[in-house]
Amino acid sequence: MNKQALIDTRRRISPFVHNTPVFTSHLLDDLAGAKLSFKCENFQKMGAFKMRGATNAIMQLSKDQQERGVVTHSSGNFAQALSLAARNLGVTAYIVMPNNAPKVKKDAVLGYGGLITLCEPTIKAREQAAANLVAEKGATFIHPSNDLNVILGNATVAMELLEVHPDLNFLISPVGGGGLIAGTALAAHYFAPQCLVIGGEPMAVDDAFRSLQSGQIETNLTTHTIADGLRTQLGDINFPILQQHLDHIIRVEEDDIVSAMRLIWERLKIVVEPSSAVAFAAVLKNKAYFKDKKVGIILSGGNVDLDTLKFS
Repeated sequence: MNKQALIDTRRRISPFVHNTPVFTSHLLDDLAGAKLSFKCENFQKMGAFKMRGATNAIMQLSKDQQERGVVTHSSGNFAQALSLAARNLGVTAYIVMPNNAPKVKKDAVLGYGGLITLCEPTIKAREQAAANLVAEKGATFIHPSNDLNVILGNATVAMELLEVHPDLNFLISPVGGGGLIAGTALAAHYFAPQCLVIGGEPMAVDDAFRSLQSGQIETNLTTHTIADGLRTQLGDINFPILQQHLDHIIRVEEDDIVSAMRLIWERLKIVVEPSSAVAFAAVLKNKAYFKDKKVGIILSGGNVDLDTLKFS
């Protein structure tokens, strides 16, 4: 892994992804006591940062591999990202989804051209169904977060933000499966070594926080958080990156997440999903730590189910 790998990745995927805007707000600056810059991946194609990693992972496959297609298991943003990225590149995407996935998510995958295989809503069933497709179709499995090419694609979020604001003191990203925070940490390491990278994580699913403490990948016994995109856990590829380059993780409560999301909707006038609000919630919870500093906040996506979303 080196700086050139990130530069090459940025050049490779730039025709297929948006360079998303950076928003600011004097009111939110005053509220936080810091200078905030919000990198708005809710304006990314398919509505989330995962378009970047999915595109890079497919582009790094050989022509023969691309002809046989790609496989993933996901009920959320990566299912949509891989489907759209594959369609853009002329590749078939086989998507394993649990049979209880919301219809709106299945419809989105189908709309992007993904071929859905339904399975029982367990990790074991999802992994088995994906393995069956790999064996049957000869397709390549792409993990949503624990894949180096996915991580490198995700790193371009922070690379773009640091081009606009190279003097940031802190970069904050939500932590779920680890693909975004690992890419963010690599980008800061190579392009802004003075910038500390911090993760925001729900207290209810704080496996990454505990993993960094114990030195091994921890799991969660429950997934009871409004930040549904952060219910996954770290992997053996992204965890060592976090151990080496992540400063620390701030945990936030559910009420903190809801309050931060409401502020973003109200003051920035944009739609973000609960997972996106976790990074901002971490700043609001630790105002003294960030006081008078320049803080970059990654808003990871804006795919919300408006039928179930509640602010209180």
